[in-house]
Amino acid sequence: MLFAAALSLQPGRATLAAPLTITVADFDYKDTSGEVRDQRAEHRARIAHFAELVRENLSAKGDYRVLPFDCPQRPCTPIRMGSDDFIAAARRTGARFVVYGGILKVSTLVQNGLVEVVDLQNEKLILKRTVSFRGDNDEAYRRAAAFVDETVRDAMKEK
Repeated sequence: MLFAAALSLQPGRATLAAPLTITVADFDYKDTSGEVRDQRAEHRARIAHFAELVRENLSAKGDYRVLPFDCPQRPCTPIRMGSDDFIAAARRTGARFVVYGGILKVSTLVQNGLVEVVDLQNEKLILKRTVSFRGDNDEAYRRAAAFVDETVRDAMKEK
């Protein structure tokens, strides 16, 4: 027991860093494709699931502790809430970082998005990245969420 205690006090031994706290807000969605069929319900479900996938992906490796983003009425986005209320809600989560953005469906097959990450502690935008993906089905959104996870992780490497 004394040996183990002595080892833990030796300089140069790395200690595991606490996971960074992050919250992932809902994502905005707009369809300008002009398709005849009403897909609003499908799109609402997909964009909600997209945010959940981003949360799950970020928390999967244990290097981020993803805290819930809550607001009085969903979706919790800067466009719906207004930027001041959005930032205040993000800070109430206790997270240091907030991930948010939106997706714009421009045609039957093409969707464009924007993902941003703000360091709430330093009031600094650390990521603003466009995202483009093909498809309007669950698999396309799953792949896009995986890409967003990788993009956020790359931006956060120095944090």
